[in-house]
Amino acid sequence: MFRKSFIIFALGLVFWTPGVPPVVAQDAPLFTQDFPPEEFAARREKVYDAMGSGAVAVIQGEATTRGYVRFRQSNEFYYLSGIEVPHAYLVLNGSSRQATLYLEHRKEGRERSEGKMLSVEDDALVRSLSGVDRVAAVEDLNADLGGMLRRNSSSVIYTLFQPAEGFAESRDLGIRRVTDRLSDPWDGRPSREAHFIGLLKDRFPGFEINDLNPIIDELRLIKSPLEMEIIRKATNLASLAIMEAMRSVEPGVIEHEVDALAKFIYYRHGAQGDAYYSLVASGPNAPFPHYHQGARTMQDGELLLMDYAPDVGYYMSDITRMMPVSGQFSTEQRELYGFYVRAYRSILDRIRPGVTANQIKKEAAAAMRMTLDGWRFTKPNHKEAAIRFVESYEAGAQRPGSGRLGHGVGMATHDVGTFDGPLREGMVFTIEPALRVPEENLYIRMEDLIIIHKDHAEIVSDFLPMEIEDIEALMIEMGILQRYPELVEHNGVMK
Repeated sequence: MFRKSFIIFALGLVFWTPGVPPVVAQDAPLFTQDFPPEEFAARREKVYDAMGSGAVAVIQGEATTRGYVRFRQSNEFYYLSGIEVPHAYLVLNGSSRQATLYLEHRKEGRERSEGKMLSVEDDALVRSLSGVDRVAAVEDLNADLGGMLRRNSSSVIYTLFQPAEGFAESRDLGIRRVTDRLSDPWDGRPSREAHFIGLLKDRFPGFEINDLNPIIDELRLIKSPLEMEIIRKATNLASLAIMEAMRSVEPGVIEHEVDALAKFIYYRHGAQGDAYYSLVASGPNAPFPHYHQGARTMQDGELLLMDYAPDVGYYMSDITRMMPVSGQFSTEQRELYGFYVRAYRSILDRIRPGVTANQIKKEAAAAMRMTLDGWRFTKPNHKEAAIRFVESYEAGAQRPGSGRLGHGVGMATHDVGTFDGPLREGMVFTIEPALRVPEENLYIRMEDLIIIHKDHAEIVSDFLPMEIEDIEALMIEMGILQRYPELVEHNGVMK
């Protein structure tokens, strides 16, 4: 494969004239195939409406990545433009309601190595692909902002105050990354967004600087039909990976092997990466909600928690299931897990549009209480754990302002937007209640993805087994790890 690729590249160089990019075929899209330019334009129109005519929004795109990794645009910049090149800037002028995209100049040497990238020299092409009104060079941004200030056409700049979401990153992790760096006495650098705000204030003190995040956050809360379709694909891939784990898991399998088979399924079907690091936690590792070392060998009699999903076209999912490492639940596991499934279903079955999270919680808590009253537990501490689980859910249902059933999902695994009030069409979220038995270091949790429609709630991951009999039946089947056993070293060679 390498030899063939090198010959094709070399033939291209034969016909290359210095200063002119070589003529080598490149069959790769320069703009997203998931959304038409009209969808990005509609999002920008809503930003114009929200900030008013006397303001301008300035959004900084992602910088060049570290290492030999594929560039991934920040969520916020992609949401408003669809452009996937580094060091780009987007200006939305509230007065003219026009969008200007600022791009770097063509880097011919890099294009000869990596393929074509959109640049300011592609003015007409960029406008036709993205639907922006104007394309300019990055170095023109200063003069353009200064011109707006001189003409008094804008007095307010909206820009991002929160850390932009990058690869496998929700805002909560972005904030943690920044605060960790600020806490390092040998580092202390502010966020890229804070640095950008400082430059704007230094260069243009006449502008008032306002936070753009609340505007974009509320827009991202409600998903369009095309966004829902991509989230469905991410959810389907996450579910298929967990189903393959159910086939492949057995005593002796290492956690990272399950991570590997999931990645195969994701990348095979077009994912561009992980939505978050794989949470494959066996036995005593499961109680750590974000355990991701992947280093433990699974043992007979344990439960495995798998919480993992891909990034498909900048949209995520978040799905979790439990499974017995041996392929069959023990008597005590069947009792405790079986109770959890009934309680979990009490929530899922009551999710619907037009009602608040508190109302759903109250209805679900009443159903959980009825299940608990009629459930049999062999082990007293399992019954006590189930009682605590129900009581905790009942207490949560009574708390005022408990506006979420779980967390939003979209361009980030922990997505932005306010979920207060009745559930509305276009909301996408997960639920993930957890049951703990601390005396046994036992932890049970599931998670499904829900899309709210006008007249119903769609449980996208509902085909993924959660009932005991369905899980055990699937685990009888041969999995990828059994079809392709681990390579072993023989005389220095892996075979």
